[in-house]
Amino acid sequence: MEQNQSRRRGFRGGKGTPRSVPQHAGSNDGRRAPSREPLPTGPFADMGIDARINANIAAMGLTRPTPIQAQAIPSVVEGRDVLGLAQTGTGKTAAFGLPMLTRLIKYGKKPDPKTCRALILAPTRELATQIATNIDAYAEGTPIRSFRVVGGASINVQTERLSRGVDVLIATPGRLMDLIERRAISLEATTYLVLDEADQMLDIGFIHTLRKIARMLPRDRQTLLFSATMPKLMEELADTYLTNPVRVAVNPPGQAAKKIEQGVHFVGQGDKAALLAEYLSKHTSELAMVFGRTKHGCEKLAKLLEKWGFAVAAIHGNKSQGQRERALDAFRKGETRVLVATDVAARGLDIPEVAHVYNYDLPNVPENYVHRIGRTARAGRDGRAVAFCAPAEVGELRAIEKAMKSSIPVIGGEVPAGAAAAPRGQRGPSKRIDSGGNKRPARRPSRRPKSQQA
Repeated sequence: MEQNQSRRRGFRGGKGTPRSVPQHAGSNDGRRAPSREPLPTGPFADMGIDARINANIAAMGLTRPTPIQAQAIPSVVEGRDVLGLAQTGTGKTAAFGLPMLTRLIKYGKKPDPKTCRALILAPTRELATQIATNIDAYAEGTPIRSFRVVGGASINVQTERLSRGVDVLIATPGRLMDLIERRAISLEATTYLVLDEADQMLDIGFIHTLRKIARMLPRDRQTLLFSATMPKLMEELADTYLTNPVRVAVNPPGQAAKKIEQGVHFVGQGDKAALLAEYLSKHTSELAMVFGRTKHGCEKLAKLLEKWGFAVAAIHGNKSQGQRERALDAFRKGETRVLVATDVAARGLDIPEVAHVYNYDLPNVPENYVHRIGRTARAGRDGRAVAFCAPAEVGELRAIEKAMKSSIPVIGGEVPAGAAAAPRGQRGPSKRIDSGGNKRPARRPSRRPKSQQA
C-alpha cells in the first residue's frame, strides 16, 4: 500500500466540472463500464494524472487545465496540502479529484470493510451529488469505487453499502456522523480529506462537526481546502489544520467570473413577480435560475410562475431528497426552463446551459451572491445575472458591492430615495428604508399603554 507522504491535520475541498458528466449521481458500486484506451499524453498526463483517468476526461471534453487545475494538481500529486481559492465554476472538483484518484489507483487492492480511503465533505446534498457524479465520470473503467451518503435517503441502504468498504466517500457532515455513531463506517484508514466549499460549512454551523470528524482521522493524511471565498475564520482553520500548504489563489476571493454580465433592477417588493415574468418571457428557450430567500417564498413564487404558464420547478429545504433530484433532472433535460431555489442550490450545481440567474431576493450573506450568479457562465460560456433590489434591500446591495470590491450597474428602475447615502458595502444589512427614504417601523407594535406611547 502506498504510504501517504504528508503528516497533517486539516481539510480540503473543491468544485468545478468539465463540460459533460453523467446525469445520474450516487454510487459507483463496482459496476464498471469497459475501459477506454489509456491516454498517456497531454497536459494532464504531464502533471502526473493516470492515463486511464486522462482518457476519461478527454472524452468528457476536458483537454486543457484551468488555472486552478494547472496550479493545484502538481502539488496534490506530490502529496502536499493545498489551500485553493478560485471562483465557482473554475474547475475545483477536477483540481482535487483527478490527482486524488491517481494516487488511490496505486493502492492496488480493495479497501477493508466499513472503511474509506478518501473522504470528501460537502455542505449540501446537491453539492455532494454533483461531486459524486464527477468522481464517477473521472474514475470510469478503473478499480476505484465511490459512494455518496446524504440525508433524506435510506440510512439502512447506506449502511449495507458501506459494509463492503469504498475508496471514495462523498458525504454531508450530518449524515456522516449518523453513520459513524451506528458504527457503519470507520475513518481510521482515511488518508485523504477534502472539504468542499469550506466557507459555507462555517456559515451553516458545521464547524463543531468538522472538528469531531477531524479527530477521528489519522494524523498521517493529506488535506486540501478549496473555496471561492476566504472569511477570517477560514484563515484561522487553515493555519490550524494545514501543514506547510501550497496556497493557490487564481482570482481574488469574492469576485464574480468576468463572463457574467451583471445588473441591478430597482423595483418595489410587490412588483418583483411581474418584473421576473417580463424578463423570463424574453428568453423562453433558455434555462434560468431564480434565487429567493425563504422556502415558503420560493414555493409560492414557483406556483405563481406555473400559473402564468412557465415550466418551473422548485428546490428548497422542505423538499424531500427525491423531489429535489427529480426537479434537477427535469431542469437539466430542459423539461422545465425555470428553477426557483433557496441557497441550497447556490453551490455545486454545474449545468452549463443555465444562461440567466435572477436574484429575486438579495442574500443576507454578501458572499452568497457570488455563488448564486456562479451558476451561469460555466464551461466557457457567457451568462447574465440580474438582481432585483427593493427599497428595503439597499443595505444588502451595498454589502454585496463591498464584498466584490465593485459596483453593479443599474439596468432598470429608479434608485430609491436615500439609497445613494446608504453605507456602501456594509457587512450585513444596513438600516432598512422605505420608498420615501425613512426608517421602517419596528415589526412588533409597542406594548406600552397608549398614554405612555404618546
